[in-house]
Amino acid sequence: MTRVFVYGTLLRGEKNHDLLMGSPFLGMARTEPLFSLFNLGGFPAMCRHGCTSVVGEVYEVSQEVLETIDELEGHPNWYRRTPISLSEGMVAETYLLEPDQVEGGVLISSGNWRLESKGKRR
Repeated sequence: MTRVFVYGTLLRGEKNHDLLMGSPFLGMARTEPLFSLFNLGGFPAMCRHGCTSVVGEVYEVSQEVLETIDELEGHPNWYRRTPISLSEGMVAETYLLEPDQVEGGVLISSGNWRLESKGKRR
């Protein structure tokens, strides 16, 4: 089993959450304030080299679910699955882009995709 931190379309209530296929929810979490979160038009991307604490959820996933998520995220050719430390002291895998890959994206200064995506649904 692998712990995965999700911050966008895999969150509960978002369009890709069903890919987690009943994986145990371990709780809400935040990253250390070392990242930037961008809206890339319908989905977010997190990258290093920022000062934002990104809000998300942690799940414990099987190898099968991890492979499904890797496929969704284009790992390792688009997003890169990377272990990070969360502010609660937990380490989890998450999906990051490089800063040059988010050029043209809109910075989500709150670090909260849900707030951003709810605003767009109105």
